[in-house]
Amino acid sequence: MRWHNDPSWLIDDPEHRRMLSREADRLRSFFAQPSGWKRYGWRRFDGSVDAERPLELYSVARLVHSFGVARMLGDEQAGTWGAEGMALLLSSFVDRRGGFFDVVAPDGSPVSDRRGAYGHAFALLAGATAVQADLPHGAELLARARDAIDDLFWDEGTGAAVDEVDSQGTPLSDYRGQNANMHLTEAFLACFELTGEVEFLTRARLLAERFVIRGATPREWRVPEHYTSDWEVDEAYGHEKPLDQFRPFGVMPGHGLEWSRLILGIAAHDSSFDRADEAARGLFARAVQDGWDEDNGGLNYTTDFRGEVVGSARMHWVIAEALAAAVWLARTTGDSQYVQWYRRFWEWTNRHVIDRDGGSWWHELGADNRPASRTWPGKPDLYHAYQAVLSARLRRPTGFAAAARHDL
Repeated sequence: MRWHNDPSWLIDDPEHRRMLSREADRLRSFFAQPSGWKRYGWRRFDGSVDAERPLELYSVARLVHSFGVARMLGDEQAGTWGAEGMALLLSSFVDRRGGFFDVVAPDGSPVSDRRGAYGHAFALLAGATAVQADLPHGAELLARARDAIDDLFWDEGTGAAVDEVDSQGTPLSDYRGQNANMHLTEAFLACFELTGEVEFLTRARLLAERFVIRGATPREWRVPEHYTSDWEVDEAYGHEKPLDQFRPFGVMPGHGLEWSRLILGIAAHDSSFDRADEAARGLFARAVQDGWDEDNGGLNYTTDFRGEVVGSARMHWVIAEALAAAVWLARTTGDSQYVQWYRRFWEWTNRHVIDRDGGSWWHELGADNRPASRTWPGKPDLYHAYQAVLSARLRRPTGFAAAARHDL
């Protein structure tokens, strides 16, 4: 796969690259205080930590991954922060019966016995990054996460992971979904790039074929989110809670954009994935056609299966994935339309999403582009925005940890 560079592109403009580097530093600085477990607590709009709110596995693991990448890019302070997160994951979150607790109280006690594939996907990603960043006990985290996914979640006959189980791996509901499996795809790719074990790449492709090639192709590249226990698409799921953080009703353009990037990542390692280019282009085109607001800018949170807007909020993670997908498509295809989209995305992000006074990015905006908190209160996430500002620096189609290890 050829990786295109063009000095006339905004992506490769030196001043833009300097801006991205400054923005990466600014995003990380939002997490400079306080130290210890509180660094991993839920951040309010002003960056202070809600000390009463429980800690969540996915959130802690995403920060560890981000800090590990930053350490490999030369930020030793981020390495210290990552070590704090590793200690937290391997103490409070580990259940000796198997896997990790999804949620723990501030005192370190588990909130429930539930284990979710979503959080475990990020634990696996954090483990792969921790090994490469030489964070303490990285190999232990990687091994625990891998064993938990194999023992509790992965259905070999289906070639996908169930969503939520108890400590013995018994499913807690009939719900099956693509969201956790999409993030497992990213984690499996990261593990393949670390270990070279073909099984990880095989699983990533199995997931892409199930949820994109078989799931989205007959729906004009709209990715179904929800499935029954028999892995049949459930288009009606979520009507009662259409703006849920993780299981909203309908189609999420942001996930189409995320899959676009991930599919190109698979194809970079598997040349036999001959539908990758078609899928990546189709997913991107569908996401911007259905999601982009031509009047106010920004990408809508959800649509129905006809492309009609259901949730008009603008989430920061969606525009972050749009930026990354535009970079990857521009690099792999050489098509300037993706550079133009990248420019459009950045113009809107600069104008509305970056909070230059309070720090970080606004996590949710309303359709009027004003900060909101109906779905996402506060600013707890670094992972999406940080990867977005690193995307233009990639020298080849690879995961962010592997790229950082090889100096992007």
